[in-house]
Amino acid sequence: MIKNGDIISYKDRGDFREIVLEELLKKFFENGNVRLIKNKGFGKIALADSSDIVSYKILHRLIEEKINSKEILPVEGKIIRPLYLFLDKEILLYARLRKLKFKKIPEKKSKISTFVDEMEKKHPEVKHSVVRSCLEIYG
Repeated sequence: MIKNGDIISYKDRGDFREIVLEELLKKFFENGNVRLIKNKGFGKIALADSSDIVSYKILHRLIEEKINSKEILPVEGKIIRPLYLFLDKEILLYARLRKLKFKKIPEKKSKISTFVDEMEKKHPEVKHSVVRSCLEIYG
């Protein structure tokens, strides 16, 4: 996903996902392996998409019959998703344990997202299962 000499750009809106992504990317930067640029679009573009975000996208696209592998794979061309296999609750826990400062940005929840979140309460593996299934098909 990330190689020596890569230039990586990323967005920094300040929510917990972007803050954890930034910390992760800075670890690569500190080792002298990569150059980081915010919001420029040079080199690779790191997105803070978690398993939650990807599973919502997959289900939305399946219902709309407009699934596009570029929106759901961990690496697709210049797009990388380093937080791909982590759930939002895991990312949030990491941010809190590391005492990272982040903004609480309200998220718009669709009926599908709400349904998946409710289903996850009884079946905690549902989001990972959706992501893994699509990886088997498109990966």
